[in-house]
Amino acid sequence: MKTSDLTGESLELLVRDDHGEPSVFGPESLLREARRQRGLPAGSVPAVCLLDPDGDVVRHLARTGRGIPSPSWACYHTGLVETDIAGLRLGVVGCAVGAAFGVLVAEQLFASGCELLISVTSAGRVAGDPPPGLLLIDRALRGEGTSHRYLPPAGSVAADPLLLAAVTRGLDAAGIATPRVVTWTTDAPFRETRSALAAAAAAGALAVEMEAAALYAFAAARDRPVVCFAQVTNQLGQVDGDFEKGPADGAEAALAVVVAAARGWLAGSREEDH
Repeated sequence: MKTSDLTGESLELLVRDDHGEPSVFGPESLLREARRQRGLPAGSVPAVCLLDPDGDVVRHLARTGRGIPSPSWACYHTGLVETDIAGLRLGVVGCAVGAAFGVLVAEQLFASGCELLISVTSAGRVAGDPPPGLLLIDRALRGEGTSHRYLPPAGSVAADPLLLAAVTRGLDAAGIATPRVVTWTTDAPFRETRSALAAAAAAGALAVEMEAAALYAFAAARDRPVVCFAQVTNQLGQVDGDFEKGPADGAEAALAVVVAAARGWLAGSREEDH
């Protein structure tokens, strides 16, 4: 369908100018009613939370007996496990994959006491030979949907540079190399055509994932600290043996990055307070 074929009513849904207008429906309302229906106690999630779209971290914590289900997390669609790692209390939500789902959970996490949200996702190769390990996403090309409900139209959305600087200091202090990259956030993973991939590569994207642009748009619109990492695990299923993350399905590596990033953020927050 061409844009010229759309009716006026359809265009009003697609082209928005209400980004500064508050939503009638908010995460607090959803959490309130879920808590009422389920008889859940009041409570807060840990200050640092991890979005684990692939669910590998959550499954690893369950296998090793290190994850405790939150007694007060009131999200209808997900569970949250808490764990202590190197002196850091961490909340983890698994399998919230995709832009809309990721932001749905992000909104509720911040409404429940989260102060820093870190996303660690897998990604597919778009161009070049990506470095091994986790990559720090400093800018994401925007997909077709969720990010445009938080920010006016633009080709990409960047992370908060001050937050990235603080996180990078923490990673450097831990001796963890996480090169900064540009990714493409797609809202339709099985529509990654050669034309779309070529366009993403031409715009500077090294990899394709499903959440970062929406999370960064939410972060910018709501003034919330969000940082996204990705590991390029696959060549879009074009070779045998694709989608491997390494030992423990990459869970321990992801947790090490989260702890280092959180320590950098915490150190930066203490400096701001003084």
